[in-house]
Amino acid sequence: MVNSASPHDLLAYRAASLASGRLTRRGFLSAAGACAGLAASAALAGCAGRQGAGGSSDSVVTPKGSTQVVIAMNPTSEPAAGFDPLVAWGCGEHVHEPLIQSTLITTDEDLNFVNDLATDYLCSSDGLVWTFTIRDDAVFSDGEPLSARDVAFTVNGVIDSAMSEADLSMVDRAVAVSDTVVELHLNKPHNALLYTLAVLGIVPEHAYGPEYGRNPIGSGRYVLERWDKGQQVIFTANPKYYGRKPSMERVVVVFMDEDAALAAVQKGEVDIAYTYATHARQAFEGYELAAYKTVDSRGVSLPSVPAGGTKLVEGDMAFNTGNDVTADVAVRRAINCGLDRDAVIEHVLDGYGKVAYSVGDGMPWSSPDMKVELDREKAARLLDEAGWKRGEDGVRSRDGVRAAFDIWYSSDDSVRQALANEFANQMAELGLEVTPRGGSWDEIYLHQFSQPVLWGWGSNSPVEVYELNYSTGWGNYSCYESEITDAYLDEALAQTDVEASYEYWRKAMWDGVEGVAPQGAATWAWIANVDHLYFKREGLDVAHQKPHPHGHGWSLVNNVDAWSWA
Repeated sequence: MVNSASPHDLLAYRAASLASGRLTRRGFLSAAGACAGLAASAALAGCAGRQGAGGSSDSVVTPKGSTQVVIAMNPTSEPAAGFDPLVAWGCGEHVHEPLIQSTLITTDEDLNFVNDLATDYLCSSDGLVWTFTIRDDAVFSDGEPLSARDVAFTVNGVIDSAMSEADLSMVDRAVAVSDTVVELHLNKPHNALLYTLAVLGIVPEHAYGPEYGRNPIGSGRYVLERWDKGQQVIFTANPKYYGRKPSMERVVVVFMDEDAALAAVQKGEVDIAYTYATHARQAFEGYELAAYKTVDSRGVSLPSVPAGGTKLVEGDMAFNTGNDVTADVAVRRAINCGLDRDAVIEHVLDGYGKVAYSVGDGMPWSSPDMKVELDREKAARLLDEAGWKRGEDGVRSRDGVRAAFDIWYSSDDSVRQALANEFANQMAELGLEVTPRGGSWDEIYLHQFSQPVLWGWGSNSPVEVYELNYSTGWGNYSCYESEITDAYLDEALAQTDVEASYEYWRKAMWDGVEGVAPQGAATWAWIANVDHLYFKREGLDVAHQKPHPHGHGWSLVNNVDAWSWA
């Protein structure tokens, strides 16, 4: 018997989602948030010996030549399972380089693949076998050599783990052919595997066990010096690292909620701390506001089928689907061309963002056909022609159906609340009655397929393009199904040359006749890519940042080994 979802059921859904490596953010936030108050006071205690940015308010100037940095991240950035790549460290939704562990490959500043442990790799003509040759001079921090067997152990560990957030479902098995050659045997062509391997840290077969997350051994740039759970983590340069010696030799990360992080900046206790646009106009002596470009996209899902259906998740969880207003493609297209994205950037983000037309604008696989010009007259005409007529109160209706729907957003995010309200105000001008509703992710998920939701997505990978738009994708909240779009998406993944896949990603958005673009199915209304904002101590050079994916946090320190003090 299939049961409809309730808040209680969402606990099981949460566990199942984590087990499948999906929907991890809606994972709903870590209990580490409860330790935010401790983080504000106790975390810095472990840094008391630091020159220039310790807990003392009269020691706030970092001396020239310092090789330590103190970074404030939000509490949800702390890895609940520790620093274990076989669970979530580096992988999952908020992807980043794992620092402690090396990866087979990585990406450069322009997001091109470059070798790390791998010295070479190739794919078979059928796309089903990827072969990696790895370097023979890498050792783990305990002095043991790293071999292809460790790579195979890591990949197979992810495949076999029910709790891993890395998606290697396309891999049947990894096989160490020799000490320096490993093969990954796939069950279907899937070139996006490379993006996962670029953040999947390799763990040692000889030293992996239940306590690995607390006491990780790796071959990367840093080793874990100390972890005070709920408060701070300290990394120090790995003396056995095979690559360039980190110029920033000690990295202290303290976990603080936003208010505590701002207070720490005011006291000069941290060198760089995350913040949001709502605080961007504040000023602190000795600090500057740093804005980093992102592919952290905010968008509204638009259910494309009529109300009354159900959708099964994890086999036996039934969610209501469909919305009688947004099911009309004319409404969805009108929303897209009637949305003033520039006004959102100005009014809500204080200019710290860029208009978005898709998930991952500016990536090599993004489509120019996703761009839509603001045209309120066209939006009104689309609604008029579709039979949605304004009533005396200014709200449209058709055949007794009022043009009204909710927009759900995460209630603990002030920026999303402001975005939802701005969206509702703009839609009112078109005659659409939109009601913002804040809630926890447990509450939001009850409505994920039946009401528009304000989401945050964005990755340095096209995987989200696939999952948000594929008929059976875990992020297909619009319930849109198209064999043509699915075929393009599958063809994109099947290319053995990643660059050859780009045209298929773009065709899935719009091929001139069909697709999810605003002139087509218009399944989403993308709004903005939000800049990631930080208060940064003057004199701290964070080198060139790659575009940040969704979520403040570890992506900032992908290149922390290259940071320096002026």
